[in-house]
Amino acid sequence: MALAPGTKLGPYEVASPLGAGGMGEVYRARDARLGRDVAVKVLPEAFSRDPERLRRFEQEARATAALNHPNILAVFDIGTQGESLYIVTEVLEGETVRQRLESGPLPARKATDYALQVARGLAAAHDQGITHRDLKPENIFVTKDGRIKILDFGLAKLTRPEQSTADTPTLASQTQPGLVLGTVGYMSPEQVRGKPADARSDIFSLGAILYEMLSGQRAFRGDSTADIMSAILKTEPPPLGEAPPGLARIVEHCLEKDSDNRFQSARDVAFALEAFSGYSTGGTTAPAMGTTPSKVRSPLMVALGGALLAAVAAFVALA
Repeated sequence: MALAPGTKLGPYEVASPLGAGGMGEVYRARDARLGRDVAVKVLPEAFSRDPERLRRFEQEARATAALNHPNILAVFDIGTQGESLYIVTEVLEGETVRQRLESGPLPARKATDYALQVARGLAAAHDQGITHRDLKPENIFVTKDGRIKILDFGLAKLTRPEQSTADTPTLASQTQPGLVLGTVGYMSPEQVRGKPADARSDIFSLGAILYEMLSGQRAFRGDSTADIMSAILKTEPPPLGEAPPGLARIVEHCLEKDSDNRFQSARDVAFALEAFSGYSTGGTTAPAMGTTPSKVRSPLMVALGGALLAAVAAFVALA
C-alpha cells in the first residue's frame, strides 16, 4: 500500500512517491532533525515476512553503507515501522541510464564518461569484497550535474569475508548452488549457469551496458528468456560499427565469455577508459575524443597521447 504524504517513518516524514521496484517503494521524505530531504525505500509488509527478501534488503543497507564513494548511492540510516523495514539514502535529481537511453544511443564521449564513473564505483565496492550482481541501466543514475550513482546493492555479495569483531558487522550472503540472481540480458555467463559471481561478473554487466549506451541496442537479444540466456552463453554481440575501434575493443574485452579472459578488475577497466578518452582521473566530464584538456596541444602531448592509446590497445589485446 502506498504511503500518503505526511506519513511518519521514525523521524522521517513522507512528502511524495519517487518510484517503485521489485525490492520496495521509494519516497521523498524530510528529515526534520537535520533539515534535509532524503529518499526512503520501504520494503512492503508482505516482503518483510519473507526471510530471504528481508535478508537481501538488510544486506543492501549494510553493503551500501559500508561504501563511501561519489559514484555509489550514500546510505544514511535503516529502521523499522511496524512490520515494515526502511532504508534512508541521499535523494537524487536526474534520471537513470535506462531513461536516458529512451532517446537513443549516447555519444561515444558521454558513454565513455558514464562507464568510467561506473568502473570507479565498482572498483571501490570490489575493494571491500562486494559485488553488485545486478548491474543494469535501471541501476545506474545520472544526476543533473552528470555524476553517476550506482543504485541497489540488494543482490550484493560479500566475496572477501573480513575478520569480524564486536564493533565490525560482517556482511554475509549464502547463495544456494545453482541459484540464478541478476537481470536477464545483463547477467554474466557464470551467473546464467548459476555459478558463483565475482567482480568479473560486474565487469561483464558493465560491458553490456556500455554496448547498449553506444549502440542503442541490447548486446544480447532473443524472443524469450531462454533465448537471451543462450545468447549470453554462445553468441557474440553484433559489432559496434559506429563506435571508435579502441572503445569497441574495450567493450569486447569486458564481454568475454570466459571470466579469465576479461578485464580482471574494475580498476583495469577504468585505466583503459581513461587512457582511451585521454584524460586523467581528476574530472568527471571527458573532453572530446582525441583531445587534451588544454586548448593548445604541444607535439610532446600529441606523442604521449598516441603512445598511451597504443599501450591501451596492447593491454586490451594481451589481457
